[in-house]
Amino acid sequence: MKYYSVLLVDDEEEVFQVMMKKLDWEKMGFQVAGYARNGMEALEMAEIYQPDIVMTDIKMPYMDGLTLCRKLKEMYEKVKVIIFSGFDEFEYAKEAIKIEAEEYILKPVNSDELCEVFQRVKNNLDKELDEKRNIEKLKKYYQDSLPMMKEGFYTALLDGRIPDHQIEKYMINYQVDLKGPFFTVTVLHISHSDDENAMEPVLLTVSVKNLADEHLTDFWKVKTVLYLGEIVVISQLSNPEEINRFTDHMDKFCKMAKRVCNASVTAGIGYLCSEVGQLQISYRGAQDAVSYRILYGNVRAINIAEIESQDGSDLHGEEMMIQDILKQIRLGDRDELHETVYRFTNRLSDARNSIRKYRILLMQLTAELYRVSNDNDLNLDELLGRNTDAYEMLLGLETSEELQNRLLELCLEMQKQIAGERQDNTKSFVKKAVEYVKDNFADKELSIENVCGYLNVSTAYFSTVFKKETGKTFGNYLTDYRMEKAVDLLINKEEKTYIIAEQVGYFDPNYFSYVFKKQYGISPSKYKQERINTGRSE
Repeated sequence: MKYYSVLLVDDEEEVFQVMMKKLDWEKMGFQVAGYARNGMEALEMAEIYQPDIVMTDIKMPYMDGLTLCRKLKEMYEKVKVIIFSGFDEFEYAKEAIKIEAEEYILKPVNSDELCEVFQRVKNNLDKELDEKRNIEKLKKYYQDSLPMMKEGFYTALLDGRIPDHQIEKYMINYQVDLKGPFFTVTVLHISHSDDENAMEPVLLTVSVKNLADEHLTDFWKVKTVLYLGEIVVISQLSNPEEINRFTDHMDKFCKMAKRVCNASVTAGIGYLCSEVGQLQISYRGAQDAVSYRILYGNVRAINIAEIESQDGSDLHGEEMMIQDILKQIRLGDRDELHETVYRFTNRLSDARNSIRKYRILLMQLTAELYRVSNDNDLNLDELLGRNTDAYEMLLGLETSEELQNRLLELCLEMQKQIAGERQDNTKSFVKKAVEYVKDNFADKELSIENVCGYLNVSTAYFSTVFKKETGKTFGNYLTDYRMEKAVDLLINKEEKTYIIAEQVGYFDPNYFSYVFKKQYGISPSKYKQERINTGRSE
C-alpha cells in the first residue's frame, strides 16, 4: 500500500504531538515524514523528504506559514498545502486561495474534522496518481502522440540526415517551431525495474513523456519524441547562461518523475548549440552524458559540458567504435573497455578490409588517443614505454591478438590515470567552494547559487560533487562552518549575541540563537557562560 508523506509545521510542539497521537495516520493512508518548528526548518526538511502534503500554521518565527507555502509551491509544484490557523480573517483566507492551498482550517481542530480534511486531500492525490497511471489513457496517448511527419523530422535532425539548406523548408511544411536562438538535446533514460508489479516499460516511458510535455513545454519550449526506446527532448534557450538553470530544472524533473510515475530517470544533457543543423552533435553529447550515470547515479540530470572537455570535436569521428573506446576510457569501466577494444580490433582485422582502410582507422584511433592524452595532461609516448609514437608501434604489430593486447594495455593505463586526474579535479573543485565559504561566510546573502555562479556550474552538479567529497550538503556545511566561527567569537571576543550573529552571516539574531541551540543543545549565552565557568575551575 502506498502511503502519502506528510510534513507538519508548527512552533508549538504540543500541537503536532496531539495530532501524532490522536490520528491513525497509516489507516488514513499517510505517514508523517517529520515535523518542523518554523518555516526555515520546514524548507530544509522538504528538500530532504519531498513530502506530498505540508500542513502548517501561519504565525511562526523566522518565516510565517504563508511565505513558506509560496516558496514550497515555487519549488515543488505538486505539493499539497493545508493551512491551519487561529486567525479567522478574510485576508488570510484570500491569500491561502491565491497560493492554491488545499484547505484552510481554524484552530482548535478536532480529530474527526482533521480526518475529513486529509481524506479529501488523499482523494485528490489518488485521482492525480490514477490519471498518471491509467493504462488505457496511456495507451491512447501513445497512439495519439506526435504526428508521424513531425516525429520523422525530429529523428532525422538527431541523426543528421537532413541537409542544412533543406531544414528551413521542412520546418515550414511541418509547422515546426524551432526558433532558439540556442538549443540543447536531452535524453531521458529510464532504468527499468525487475519488479513484477512494475508498469510495462513502454507504458512507463509514455507516462514520463506525458509528464515532460506537461512540465517542460512552458519553460523551455521543448519538443519531445520517442526515439530508439528513449525520450528525447529538444529545448530552446534564450541565451547560453540559461544552461545551468536548465540543468537544475531537469534535475528537479527527474525527482518529480520518481515521485509521480515511480520511474528512475536520468536526464543526459548534450552540448549547447546555436543552429538546428547542429542538434545531432548535442544529441550524441546527451547520449554520452547518460552513460555517466555509472559514476554519478541516476534520478538526476547530468550535463556533458560539466563533466567532459567542452571541446566536442571527438563527436565528428568517422567510426563510432573509436568514440566508444574513448568514452570507456573516460568512464573507467574496465570490462566495458575490454569488450569495446575487442570489437574494434575484430572489425579492424576483418579480412574484407583493405590495408588502406586498416591504416586509416588505426591512424584515426591513435590521433584521438593523442588528443585525449593532451586534454588530460598525459604523455602517450611515455605510457607506451618505448621511443616511438603510438601509430608506428600499433602498425608494426603482426597479429590481431598482439594488437588487441597492446591496445588494451595502453587504454587501460590511460583509463587509470584519467580516473585519478578526475578525482584530483573534483577535489580541487570542492576545495575552491570551501575556500569561497571561508572568505564569504559573513555575507548574509551567501547561498549555493552564489557559489555555483562563482564556479560556473549548475546547482544540481555542484550538490552531487560536494556531497560526495565532503559527506555533507552545502547547506549543512555552511551552517557548521558558521557555528564554528560563532563559537570562536563567543569565547574570544566580548561581543553581544546579536553582533556575533551578524558577523557570521545571519539576518535575524533570534534565528541565529535557534540554529546555535539546535547545533549545540544550549543557547549562545549559556554556552559562553559554561565555557567561562569551566575555565575558572581549571
